Amino acid sequence: MTNSFKFTSKDLNQIKALGMREEQVISQLQAFQRPDPYLRLKGPCTISDSIRAITEEELPTLFEYHREATNQGRCLKFVPASGAATRMFELLLWFYTHESRLRRDEIARRTEAGERKCKDLLAFVVGVHRFAFFDALKQVMAKARLDIHALMEEGRFGKIFEYLLTPRGLNYANLPKGLLKFHRYPDESRTAFEEHLVEAAEYVRNGRGICRLHFTVSPEHREGFEKLLEKVRPLYERKDHVRFQVDFSIQNQSTNTLAVDLENRPFRLEDGRLLFRPSGHGALIDNLNDLKGDVIFIKNIDNVVPDRLKDPTFIWKSALAGYLVKIQKRIFSYVEKLAGDIDEEQFFREALEFASTELFLSVPEGLRLGSTMEKREFLLSRLNRPLRVCGVVKSQGEPGGGPFWVEGQDGSLSLQIIEEPQVDPDSVEQQEIWSSATHFNPVDIVAGVRDYRGNPFDLRQYTDPDAIVITKKSKEGRELKALELPGLWNGAMAHWNTIFVEVPLITFNPVKTINDLLRPEHQPL
Repeated sequence: MTNSFKFTSKDLNQIKALGMREEQVISQLQAFQRPDPYLRLKGPCTISDSIRAITEEELPTLFEYHREATNQGRCLKFVPASGAATRMFELLLWFYTHESRLRRDEIARRTEAGERKCKDLLAFVVGVHRFAFFDALKQVMAKARLDIHALMEEGRFGKIFEYLLTPRGLNYANLPKGLLKFHRYPDESRTAFEEHLVEAAEYVRNGRGICRLHFTVSPEHREGFEKLLEKVRPLYERKDHVRFQVDFSIQNQSTNTLAVDLENRPFRLEDGRLLFRPSGHGALIDNLNDLKGDVIFIKNIDNVVPDRLKDPTFIWKSALAGYLVKIQKRIFSYVEKLAGDIDEEQFFREALEFASTELFLSVPEGLRLGSTMEKREFLLSRLNRPLRVCGVVKSQGEPGGGPFWVEGQDGSLSLQIIEEPQVDPDSVEQQEIWSSATHFNPVDIVAGVRDYRGNPFDLRQYTDPDAIVITKKSKEGRELKALELPGLWNGAMAHWNTIFVEVPLITFNPVKTINDLLRPEHQPL
């Protein structure tokens, strides 16, 4: 059906305005009609087979490799920071919309009756004074002649939610996480954005004291980030004796995808226009590619901690980067020789052993007995790729991706970070493998994106375009199906060389809901 589908002239103008091509959109339509693109898991990655456990004795050497890279100005920090924090405030938004007149005594009664929503709401109102944004909320309410303490005492929370969530007050439900106050200090409170600046000053600064960061943001919030940077940059530059070079980019509209109805026909809005939706964080591979970076630290915007807990982060970021540089040096040495005319059998044995035991690459059966040309072609094609070293923590039941062995269509195995929607829900075998994961990926990645000659890889050439995810959403009261591109750290990096390293759980402290900020890890002592 999609092969013969014809767009109207208005459709084509809309497609062109987004920077897209008609064939690109037709291809998206066809993706909805193909069988579900599930991957085939062969088993979880574990400490006993493919996850590295770095010893304390190894750390000084890795720190030195990292220091060498930073002094040379090779390092950059990349932080996906797009999107509003609506999901973070989902609970409060529900109560504000449906039960804003609910009093504390009724919340307590329903909590005792076992209502989880009321239990979480009670935790919020009891701990509201402990949030880093409390003083700002108190002030904005005072300007409207509202006493937050009196409202709390009376158990009337509707107005508090209104001034926290909506444009009448702090408007937090419509801001991105990066602009929210996360942590309280004796003389200040910091946003997640500021915590990333402080963090980066420790492990990204180069030999001249310059620290480079890049944030991907939504168009409507870019000005907010730029204003905050302008305000706080002098403070942190003086405090940390560093100069920040901070850039922002947005997810290109040309990476949007067409939504369809439940019959796989293009979804149209009430005014007749096609509905295009952002295609997920996998589209950020274009932003990452455009940076032309070298050694890039990738970390989510909400995984930050107060200063008192930053030391483990510094240690393990340095260790991951050092491990990457260490392995990179060996890869570059092999590739440089392979690009020449070396034909020593001992060299090829050593290079194949490295590919197999250090990078866990599937070496074709019989290749070790093959010709020099066959070995050279295999090693060049598999070693000369982007490299990533991914920190993984012991699984604690957090939602998200994990490290797995995945079988390709040709039968070869590779190390991948897999999200649950990529696993067949109807396969008992696949679900059992998924449930057996011992580790979780907290998006703690150091990426090497240049080749042995220092030229940047074209990262778009190493994605798996078939690793898409189709989800059900709604718009204007109607159900639809949405297409998400391969995720940034799974399908978009599917053909990178991957190394998993176990890191301590203390390095993973995400903020998925507002009450996560009440955890000890996000509170002052």
